[in-house]
Amino acid sequence: MNIVQSLPAKAGSGELAGRAAIVTGSTSGIGLGIARVLASRGAAIVLNGFGPVDAIMKEVNAISAEFGVGVRYDDADMSKPDDIARMIAAAEDHFGAVDILVNNAGIQYVAPIDEFPPEKWDQVIAINLSGAFHAMRAAARGMKSRGSGRIVNIASAHGLVGSPFKSAYTAAKHGLIGLTKVAALELAEQGITVNAVCPGYVWTPLVEKQIDDQARSHGIPREQVVRDVLLKKQPNKRFSTVEEIGGVVAFLCSKDAASITGTSISVDGGWTAE
Repeated sequence: MNIVQSLPAKAGSGELAGRAAIVTGSTSGIGLGIARVLASRGAAIVLNGFGPVDAIMKEVNAISAEFGVGVRYDDADMSKPDDIARMIAAAEDHFGAVDILVNNAGIQYVAPIDEFPPEKWDQVIAINLSGAFHAMRAAARGMKSRGSGRIVNIASAHGLVGSPFKSAYTAAKHGLIGLTKVAALELAEQGITVNAVCPGYVWTPLVEKQIDDQARSHGIPREQVVRDVLLKKQPNKRFSTVEEIGGVVAFLCSKDAASITGTSISVDGGWTAE
């Protein structure tokens, strides 16, 4: 199964009108927030990820209706290179080009390094790092032929600093920032920028569930979990919003960011300033 549904391309309006963007891992959370912001600026969108088909198609139709842009859903598995190549090719065929690639897909697993299951290590690296490589490899070809393109990799504060028990995630995100730098150097003369965004904690349904789970397991109030556990390292003591992350991505895709490439932008409330 490849394409679940595709809505026709529409003109859209805004600074990104006429461009098409793939956002991986965008059926919920940060990725969906990024996709909605890009659509609000006029970009046609390819949503990608897993979840209940009815809920995904509700988002597809909502984005198209609200922003007047073409929206396509592709269920490519970001751990499978052939799926990724097919998704890029299908989007290019449908929209004529992939102008923007946002590598957002990612998973997490937490365990001490001596107890970390090897299969979980392989899975995290495959989706969080190798998936981004395969998507960049496929999308860069078309971007080079057109002499323009924007690639934004959603890394993490853990791409800049380490945390205990997150060996695979931290390794993958550090690797993603290194990959960002290499690709930026290689593609700079072709009019393609490659940057990374490094969020700290962002408010999503998954984080809300984590708060409830930790409050129960530690026997402490939700507010204490937020301040003393999750946001312990974020000096501003607040979650970023998916709209804030989307706004940074949209800026990096704009003409005003044409000379910004090979860099990592932290959106972490000051976490990595220490």
